[in-house]
Amino acid sequence: MTDAVERPDGPNVGEDAVVLDAKGLRAMAHPVRVHMVGLLRRYGPSTATRLAERLGVNSGTASYHLRQLGAAGFVEEDTERGNARERWWRSVHQMTELNDRELVDREPEAILAFLQSVATTYTLRTQQTLNELQTMPSAWRDTFDMSDLALRLTPEEAIALRQELRAVIARYRRDTPEAAASAPGGAERVGVITQLLPELDTPAPSEVHSGPETMTEAETS
Repeated sequence: MTDAVERPDGPNVGEDAVVLDAKGLRAMAHPVRVHMVGLLRRYGPSTATRLAERLGVNSGTASYHLRQLGAAGFVEEDTERGNARERWWRSVHQMTELNDRELVDREPEAILAFLQSVATTYTLRTQQTLNELQTMPSAWRDTFDMSDLALRLTPEEAIALRQELRAVIARYRRDTPEAAASAPGGAERVGVITQLLPELDTPAPSEVHSGPETMTEAETS
């Protein structure tokens, strides 16, 4: 998940990544900042004015969030592009890791706020694709997929599944602003969002015996 958060068993962990600490966690516990970092990672350096247009906020708000992200080490000023009238910003990393279990225990509210911000960003990205779906070239429209599959797993099996999914994704070309120049013709950015959502309140299927017949209840995901 280049734009947001990666688990420690994901592909290329530690490669151009930042590991969240308490300070960074609080800085990123805001949907505008998560989205802003994602835009800088996706499209490369930008100004507060341009980011404000994409985010639907005013330039003063964008500047404030950029300063907060800069103080936490997520973005930095791009001095090669900036001038006296306009400051350019770039992302310092391409990936954010959340892998400190003690931090999760110490900062449960901040963790929840951060993950909710990530989920909001994912929803916005999905909605953007849906809005553009009808005008996409048919070759790309045919690649679109939204799936909802229900499995019954142990925690160990769920972790194994997550690792296998990440291993499959790691076989494909990562997207960065620099890598776009060397990608083959026709290659476009494709967002792959994986979610493993434990549903512990879902009752296990039970068999109801009524005389000689057995009736089972079907489950839909």
